[in-house]
Amino acid sequence: MRAPLLALLAAAPAIAADDVRPAVRAWRQANETQVLRELAEFIAIPNLASDAVNIRKNAEHASAMLARRGVTTRLLETPGSPPAVYGELKVRGARRTLMVYAHFDGQPVDPAAWATPPWTPTLRSGTLDDKALIVDLAALAQPIGPEWRLYGRSASDDKAPIVAAMAALDALKQAKVAPSVNLKFFLEGEEEAGSEHLRAMLEAHRDLLAADLWLLCDGPVHQTRKPQVYFGVRGVMGVELTLYGPARALHSGHYGNWAPNPAVELAQLLASLRDAEGRILIKGFGDDVRPLSVAEREALRSVPPVEDELKAALALGRTEGEGASLPELILRPALNVRGVSSGKVGEAAANAVPTEAQASIDFRLVPDQTPEGVRSKLEAHLRGLGYHVAHETPDAGTRRAHPRLVKLEWGPGYKAARTALDHPAALALVRVLEGGAEPIIKLPTLGGSVPMHLFGDVTGAPVVGLPIVNHDNNQHAANENVRIQNLWDGIEAFAVVFAGLEQAWPARR
Repeated sequence: MRAPLLALLAAAPAIAADDVRPAVRAWRQANETQVLRELAEFIAIPNLASDAVNIRKNAEHASAMLARRGVTTRLLETPGSPPAVYGELKVRGARRTLMVYAHFDGQPVDPAAWATPPWTPTLRSGTLDDKALIVDLAALAQPIGPEWRLYGRSASDDKAPIVAAMAALDALKQAKVAPSVNLKFFLEGEEEAGSEHLRAMLEAHRDLLAADLWLLCDGPVHQTRKPQVYFGVRGVMGVELTLYGPARALHSGHYGNWAPNPAVELAQLLASLRDAEGRILIKGFGDDVRPLSVAEREALRSVPPVEDELKAALALGRTEGEGASLPELILRPALNVRGVSSGKVGEAAANAVPTEAQASIDFRLVPDQTPEGVRSKLEAHLRGLGYHVAHETPDAGTRRAHPRLVKLEWGPGYKAARTALDHPAALALVRVLEGGAEPIIKLPTLGGSVPMHLFGDVTGAPVVGLPIVNHDNNQHAANENVRIQNLWDGIEAFAVVFAGLEQAWPARR
């Protein structure tokens, strides 16, 4: 059993804070296989939020990782929730507390789409696209190539940041450097399933989870591979739409042009919601969008351009947004059609009028939009087109009674959030990360969605994101991976934040 971290730190004089980064790098270079095997062991535990047994195994495993570093841990639960992991490391004389957030659950998988099983961590000497060879983890020797990739579900989203934070504590212990702030950890087990129980858990443990800054360790670094921090995230709201045609499929020769075709009707409906440039056409949809601050506009201008490289890598002949940059477009609301279904195509296609057509949509929200507002405006838009809006599957009588009928099934959703770029806590984080290293890209809002608003709403603390994983990680898709150099960089980033945040933070008045 490892001795408590702070007891070991007291055994020898500390090195200067300016020397933290090289000391941590030296520790990592001597312990690369240990770090990578710890991540691989964690990835090997299946982690679907719906798999209660394995989610608990993940929670217990993460709790044990923290405990090995001298962190006091416990599992937090509320009625119906999976366990979350709470950890606390008190530092003698510390005046502030940093809360580190990450999640250990992952997205669903289609094993047939993976090159290797999703929960069999697989190290390759490069990327799958480059046909890189598999490297035996059991016989791994140092040094490990910085461009190698570790494949597996949640390799990057979001287990790599958890392991990197643990390694940062190990490196600081070896360097005899104490954290400058009290550290707390909150590791969630249902983020990828919508964080249904998160608010109740935060409210039930409000005092326990109090902190001066929440650090979200989720999301990727910039597409240039440069480090970035983000000050906000988009909200999200999903809806399933179903349109109805005849009660049974009809011969398209005998009944085409007479029986309404739900697939055609769906195409027309979707075209009424947004245009080819991504502008949302729903009346009043952007009325409650918060204007950008001067600091946010300045930050946008400093983000390096990546659009040409991304277009080439993704084989895109055009982009939406009439030439606006990717960071600019992320700051606007978005409507994404994530799937459409009706009838069959290809060899399975039949010359028939289908009975139903379905579309799946996700909205990405920006401050100050709300899920309730999105729902209200979409339903008003559909009623304005002459649709009767149902929320349950209609019976035959209801279908006959309404010339236009749509069923909507709404997901829970949550709103966007953004911390001011000039908040003292945010400035301190940027300052400590830039000390002795390259400038940090400051992104007002990350493109993805994390329940950031809940942390701020319930605890009252500012919230800032520090991502570490590679942007080309196949997040939420098959063959998810983490680039090894990103893992190494993440260890250094967490270590310098833990060690130097207090010194970079203006004194309390």
